[in-house]
Amino acid sequence: VQLQASGGGLVQAGGSLRLSCAASGNTFSINGMGWYRQPPGKQRELVAAITRGGSTNYADPVKGRFTISADNAKNTMYLQMNSLKPEDTAVYYCNAEIRQAILGGNWRFYDVWGQGTQVTVSS
Repeated sequence: VQLQASGGGLVQAGGSLRLSCAASGNTFSINGMGWYRQPPGKQRELVAAITRGGSTNYADPVKGRFTISADNAKNTMYLQMNSLKPEDTAVYYCNAEIRQAILGGNWRFYDVWGQGTQVTVSS
């Protein structure tokens, strides 16, 4: 599976952006997807996640402002970001959890990452 993120940019506080993450390859192996971000000088953190069944969860700082969604027909995940704040400035990465069958009827899980896309929110 390969992931291609897009949609970042420079926006003023209070504005909106929509990030996209297009998946290609063996997309049937995707168990769930998510968006992470890494602010300058800080560690990467989870922003939002969505399961194959459509269940979602969000980090507290973005609840009520960001919406994660997926279009399975297009193999694309989105992150709609509204009411952006300067503290949302970060490199945003999309992630997919891959489920792979292994011997003995068991499963192996591993992560695939897309390239980052910069989001800068000016005050």
